[in-house]
Amino acid sequence: MNSYITFALFAAVITIIYGAFLISAILKKPAGNDKMKEIAAAIQQGAKAYLNRQYRTIAMIAVVLFIILWLALGITLAIGFLIGAVLSALAGYIGMNVSVRMNVRTTEASRHGLASGLDLAFKGGSVTGLFVVSLALLGVSGFYAVTGSTTSLIGMAFGASLISVFARVGGGIFTKAADVGTDLVGKVEAGIPEDDPRNPGVIADCTGDMVSDCAGMAADLFETYVVTTIAAMMLGAVIFKDSIAAGWNGVLVYPLALGGVAILASIIGTWFVKLGKSQDIMGA
Repeated sequence: MNSYITFALFAAVITIIYGAFLISAILKKPAGNDKMKEIAAAIQQGAKAYLNRQYRTIAMIAVVLFIILWLALGITLAIGFLIGAVLSALAGYIGMNVSVRMNVRTTEASRHGLASGLDLAFKGGSVTGLFVVSLALLGVSGFYAVTGSTTSLIGMAFGASLISVFARVGGGIFTKAADVGTDLVGKVEAGIPEDDPRNPGVIADCTGDMVSDCAGMAADLFETYVVTTIAAMMLGAVIFKDSIAAGWNGVLVYPLALGGVAILASIIGTWFVKLGKSQDIMGA
């Protein structure tokens, strides 16, 4: 196996392990009082129900497309499509489940100071980013290492795009409908402020934020990372085809090594996000 691919796989696995460590650390934090837990549980239940229903619908479409791709373009490309779809859905699912549990813990941590609230919020956000990139890098590197085909990678990009479209657009429609409906009933009809706890529609609004801004955004970012990485590899295959034909394919897998360096550097960078004496969050 090419050393660049080996390094990319190593970086992806290390990042997944680090992300799992962050999740464990976040879940050990207190989730506040009983009222906070009750509200958080309602949002968790709504977000989980929506995402499960959405993924079941997407799965039916994915199976049909998988069969079509298999018959038209071959089993390897079809498997790549399936891997891209599954990893994209997994990235969104992990991102949302961590976010929906991190939010209430961030609220509780913020009661003890801005620094502790920022630290927990940033760690929770980092989990999504790290899992999105590590799963994308693992998928592209691993699939290419097995197949050695840049053409088959197109299937993986297509699979990631499929989940992205449904998760981002579907989640966006849901959250906007919940947001507008809640505001119309609360502010216009009942005359209470926006996001007032007396309005039960606020739960639906918060649920929409989870499925769109967390799960949908994670799937969207996964798709962007996968597609741009594969595009760079395919450009390398075209521009440097003579070098590759001569047996040197380092230029072809260079984007994977670059992704490995970048993700490890990002992990190190997260260690320096601390609130200073100025209490300036943007400065941190």
